[in-house]
Amino acid sequence: MANITAADVSKLRQMTGAGMMDCKKALVEADGDFERAKELIRERGLAIANKRADREASEGVVLAKTIKNNTIGVIIALNCETDFVAKNEDFVSLAKSILNVAAESLPSSLDELKSCKINGKPVSDLISENSGKTGEKMELAYFDKIESAQVSSYIHMGNKLATVVGLNKVVDPTIGFNVAMQIAAMNPVSIDKDSVPQSVIDKELEIGREQARLEGKAEELLDKIAQGKLQKFFKESTLLNQEFVQEGKITVREYLQKKDKELTVTSFKRYGLSN
Repeated sequence: MANITAADVSKLRQMTGAGMMDCKKALVEADGDFERAKELIRERGLAIANKRADREASEGVVLAKTIKNNTIGVIIALNCETDFVAKNEDFVSLAKSILNVAAESLPSSLDELKSCKINGKPVSDLISENSGKTGEKMELAYFDKIESAQVSSYIHMGNKLATVVGLNKVVDPTIGFNVAMQIAAMNPVSIDKDSVPQSVIDKELEIGREQARLEGKAEELLDKIAQGKLQKFFKESTLLNQEFVQEGKITVREYLQKKDKELTVTSFKRYGLSN
């Protein structure tokens, strides 16, 4: 049996970040083989993650950034179980590393991002290892990206919600930032009424008709009333038609056109931990 020294345990701890007792136990089981000991620690991280798979990982951080002269925006969410872990420096650092590799690699999907490597290790393995250290379930819950002539990002205080928004022209960055804040505050369903999914329109019409019916309105008036409610929905829930919260009395479309007649939003993404 290999002679496991305190220096060996300390070295493995520096390599993995695991606790001292966990490192000693892994080295003993691996008979001093550092690579095997590292693998054992990683496996235990996976075991803890799997054991807690039924737990709700509703805390965490949501981060966003722009790259390539503000023409691409990326957004990620790394979840955990408690706010205590979400505020931990190592957890936030891991989330920032994942955001950076997402920005560098621009993967096509969440699963592809999980396979991207940070310092030679897949993102999924790093998350499992950190899950093993904290004893909490962790998961990479969200990733998306947009590209446009100009992209702005916004992270709400506390890292619980973030947005990215694309504009069709290069303008003062403050304009895009203000629209990104609007998206965070008002949670629009789409850019304009023409981009609202038909399934959402159908559902709103159904709700409008049922509300009118419960109010005792005549059957022949239900469709007309539902259409009126739908127009109100478009005004309140589509970005360009919403009241611009920073000024009031004008819509987001009017705010943009005050800056440039041709200025508009091309795309946006929004993600919050309550999603």
